[in-house]
Amino acid sequence: MNKFEQLGLNESLLLAVKDLGFENPSEVQEKAIPILLEQNTDIVALAQTGTGKTAAFGFPLIQKIDADDKSTQGLILSPTRELCLQITNEIKQYSKYIKGLHTVAVYGGASITEQAREVKRGAQIIVATPGRMQDMINRGLVNIKNINFCVLDEADEMLNMGFYDDICSILSDTPDEKNTWLFSATMPQEVARIAKQFMHEPQEITVGAKNSGSSTVSHEFYMVNARDRYEALKRLADANPDIFSVVFCRTKRDTQSVAEKLIEDGYNAAALHGDLSQAQRDGVMKAFRGRQIQMLVATDVAARGIDVDNVTHVVNYQLPDEIETYNHRSGRTGRAGKLGTSIVIVTKSEIRKIHAIEKIIKQKFEEKSIPSGIEICEIQLLHLANKIHDTEVDHEIDNYLPAIYEVFQDLSKEELVKRMVSVEFNRFLSYYKSKRDLSSQGSDRGERSSEPREIRAGDPVRYFINIGARDDFDWMQLKDFLKETLELGRDDVFKVDVKEGFSFFNTDGEHTAKVMDILNGFDLNGRRINVEISKNDGGGNSSRRDHNGRNSGGRRDGGFRGERSSGGRREGGFGGRSESRSSDRAPRTERRGEGRSTERRSDSSERAPRNERRSSAAPRRSAPSSDQPRSRRPRRD
Repeated sequence: MNKFEQLGLNESLLLAVKDLGFENPSEVQEKAIPILLEQNTDIVALAQTGTGKTAAFGFPLIQKIDADDKSTQGLILSPTRELCLQITNEIKQYSKYIKGLHTVAVYGGASITEQAREVKRGAQIIVATPGRMQDMINRGLVNIKNINFCVLDEADEMLNMGFYDDICSILSDTPDEKNTWLFSATMPQEVARIAKQFMHEPQEITVGAKNSGSSTVSHEFYMVNARDRYEALKRLADANPDIFSVVFCRTKRDTQSVAEKLIEDGYNAAALHGDLSQAQRDGVMKAFRGRQIQMLVATDVAARGIDVDNVTHVVNYQLPDEIETYNHRSGRTGRAGKLGTSIVIVTKSEIRKIHAIEKIIKQKFEEKSIPSGIEICEIQLLHLANKIHDTEVDHEIDNYLPAIYEVFQDLSKEELVKRMVSVEFNRFLSYYKSKRDLSSQGSDRGERSSEPREIRAGDPVRYFINIGARDDFDWMQLKDFLKETLELGRDDVFKVDVKEGFSFFNTDGEHTAKVMDILNGFDLNGRRINVEISKNDGGGNSSRRDHNGRNSGGRRDGGFRGERSSGGRREGGFGGRSESRSSDRAPRTERRGEGRSTERRSDSSERAPRNERRSSAAPRRSAPSSDQPRSRRPRRD
């Protein structure tokens, strides 16, 4: 491979390259830099995120700029504020030995007046987001009518974000004789349209196959039941103790919810989404770059422009709505020639998307099973042992060693090692020793049978309980009551289905003895509770009648319209997502309350109540909201 000295860079740039520690150019740099230096041409370069595209256009641009001319000569458009600032910083590093060359970043969320002042002082290169650039052009704060070079970086991302009209308007304000350099990971139709409209016989450079994934990224998928999605994420994190990852969710709500759960469970995690202020976003990214955050949970829009080295894993907690977006997600790992892993957590109904992605990235996914509790314990135990072995001793503790030796003097070496490891390891052992296997090759619906089945620890069990809406419960309040009474975890009670005079709910088989022992005979405000194991596991579409003879598919007091029986219900995911077989998109109506685990019905006529859930241990009827039908009888207090 050629050295940078052989690409035609001048002495000032070579000094900067040496300072940055660059030794060998990447493939896109090796292909693009000589062409851009030697020719006045338009170019379309297709290369994955993380392949060194900024240097590929940055070095030639800097070398062709006249530093003695204070007018704007080069414009670089990028999709996000983060990427805009990142490119600006890199251009400044590359041009550090070129006196008089100034680069200014122009982006939203900062003072437009100050940015205009910086440009007026003399900015040969402007790096801008399309929206803010168009705003400055409209206000007459910037002049790009005489630029010589225009770079479109991450062109597909800008168009995915809806900047097509802005880009067309900005390019229309530039001279026809300029050189346009377009860099993109993929080549969708809109990018091709931009190239055709604004570029003149561009040369094309392709690194790898067009639209393909990076060869340094391996792709894995894990199939689980919908309700186990978060537990699967936890196990994958525990099975990779050194994980440094970006976890992708589809919505801001899910992003915040998953991040909060990870934090509650002891992981170094944070959310990155559009509802954060700029100061909050900057703080999160600073902590992530400093590796104080182990798992960054992000939406696709918020993660655009993230350029952090050594990300070990990209985790697709949910697949994106647009399959092409997967390529950008996986490009956050395996950068600069290092290996990375892209993980997808899917349900059975989403397997078709895996096949579609394989065709786009021209790489195969490896199907893997979620590690069992025993496997995770083994991994964590060996990781702890290696961590202890490799720890450098700080001799500041030497003065305390005699007292420590005295404490341990009655222990053998073997006993000391066991106890030391147990201090850290016992929490994993206690958590996983009774956990079931999450790997699933089936659907979330079980086959019904009239015969009693054997209850196993990992199987879901459905119960009948003789309390319901007439006892002032809705499904949220009953779920809270069951969790608190049985002292179960947040997601151990699921598929809660409240009827007029009775209800159904599920737990895993490991909790069956506790459910039967505690609840049977429990006194609730003078009423004796009775619980039985139901033959119906919550699948199917049976239409039972309740104790008052009304069809359970009808309306219940203070409840939802069109409510189906327990058989018509599909399991809700975390953060209020319904796992529908017909669509992978989130429902438009979501219950408020960040960080709470909720459940949804598959009935399209059903809507979640808008009123906030009361955080009261005693079950009470929620007041009906504007989109929730009122009770047919007076409320009882």
